[in-house]
Amino acid sequence: MDTMTLWHITGWEFAALAFAALLVGFSKTAVSGANTVSLAIFAAVLPARASTGVLLPILIAGDVLAVLTYRRHAHWPTLWRLFPAVAAGVVLGTLFLVWADDGIVRTSIGAILLMMAGVTVWRRRTAEQEAEPDSVTSRAGRVKARSYGVLGGFTTMVANAGGPVMSMYLLSAGFRKLGFLGTSAFFFLIVNVSKVPFSAGLGLIDGSSLLLDAALVLFVVPGAFLGKWAVNRINQRLFEQLVIAATVVGGLQLLLR
Repeated sequence: MDTMTLWHITGWEFAALAFAALLVGFSKTAVSGANTVSLAIFAAVLPARASTGVLLPILIAGDVLAVLTYRRHAHWPTLWRLFPAVAAGVVLGTLFLVWADDGIVRTSIGAILLMMAGVTVWRRRTAEQEAEPDSVTSRAGRVKARSYGVLGGFTTMVANAGGPVMSMYLLSAGFRKLGFLGTSAFFFLIVNVSKVPFSAGLGLIDGSSLLLDAALVLFVVPGAFLGKWAVNRINQRLFEQLVIAATVVGGLQLLLR
């Protein structure tokens, strides 16, 4: 099937998806969590359930570029503590997708986007209360890692929206910019790749979706290079405000659609 007619996509809709793919690349190398805007665009242009399957390979491409850029800065003890809880969240999200129809998924994505916007606002207000990354070795740190891990696994499976959850966790654990980007890069590459069999089993990834991905993934690369260039130049506060506003608008659009 031709990529431009897949799901009756118009030229303007394809342009919106291409912009969303570019933003994925930018978010992976500059502002983690900004791809919630991409999620809203994909869910608005495509059927809600199908959008999660189309977006997943785009996210993986961005993750690969982020790992290549920040691979020396990952904090593996934190990653190993998160993965078991994340796996449980992914399983819960898969069971939810088995039960939910397109309308429920669309409403759920909208609600998750609004929740993630609230999480991001809260994270920005509490970001100054930092600890060292190794503080996750404490009992409270382990409980926090498990809680965020389950929530992150569920939101990333249902809506590819685990970015703000993990961003808040890593910032609250005291990670500086490069450590934050390196740890989140490996985290999302491993988690997103592990989601592929689940998404394929649910019918969210197939030949048609991969055909559209092949056209869109080309836009991830310039976005990643733009993010790498901008990471030390961007006004982080203003950009996060814009991302939050766009996420709220996208979430409301999906809820009211």
